[in-house]
Amino acid sequence: MANDFAPASRFAPAGRFAPSPSGDLHIGNLRTAVLAFLFARSSDRRFLMRVEDLDRVRPGAQERQLADLASIGLTWDGPVLQQSDRYDAYSSVIGGLVAEGDTFECFCTRREILDAPTAPHAPQGSYPGTCRDLTDAERDERRRTRPAAIRLRSEVTSFTVTDILHREFTGDVDDFVLQRNDGTPAYNLAVVVDDAASGVDQVVRGDDLLTSAPRQAYLATRLGYSPPEYAHVPMVLNADHKRLAKRDGAVTVADLAEQGVDAESVLSMIAASLGLADDGEKVTMNDLGERFSPSALPRDPWIFDAG
Repeated sequence: MANDFAPASRFAPAGRFAPSPSGDLHIGNLRTAVLAFLFARSSDRRFLMRVEDLDRVRPGAQERQLADLASIGLTWDGPVLQQSDRYDAYSSVIGGLVAEGDTFECFCTRREILDAPTAPHAPQGSYPGTCRDLTDAERDERRRTRPAAIRLRSEVTSFTVTDILHREFTGDVDDFVLQRNDGTPAYNLAVVVDDAASGVDQVVRGDDLLTSAPRQAYLATRLGYSPPEYAHVPMVLNADHKRLAKRDGAVTVADLAEQGVDAESVLSMIAASLGLADDGEKVTMNDLGERFSPSALPRDPWIFDAG
């Protein structure tokens, strides 16, 4: 596709952190935010904050998240961007893709997709193309009983991205959803549009999202955007080597404060886990900026025992 949807961004290059306000940030989220900040500042980029509030929002979560980030010394440039304020931008991009014939309506449920046979070597859950080539009559029939999602009519089955830590990574690309059947813009669409509109050309996030990058980078190229530089960083796991969660105990700033661990000490713990400070050493974000080197970052998960 040509540059029909390319934003006229006047902004300098930027990195970003983009939490979802579904609950309080835990120390793993905070660690990723610190890394996103350090990657951005060490490469002379702006650092932006975006709240991805298109899905479930817990009252007060956004305010607590921003307060916790500020408490460990993070600062960001400009106002906080709210995805819920950008429906018109998403609708414009989706409408353009629809007009170009680059999408199709999909009436499948998740269960139907999981149960459907897929192409050889396609990962479990990949879209099998059920609704891709429906006739007008078949679409009309399905519309009577189900609302439709909008999927991208992908022209590739895989796409390669460049990652600072993982080098080249090639992942599967299917006909992924751009707009859910309730009208909500899908995550893969919203993040691509927002990053391009804000001048974000560096995306630092947990390595559990590495497999999402090929879809998003492919969509960016379809829209005429340049895909960002990626850095998918190791996650923080609990004592059982599973994804850290609130149920693991004292993992949020508030939880740790109840145990006598202040925000300054939380930053020190994060810094030590990254090899940027000795255990117990008091540091500031400025200290970490002076010591930060992407090539020296640990490549294994940090095991955090909240007990």
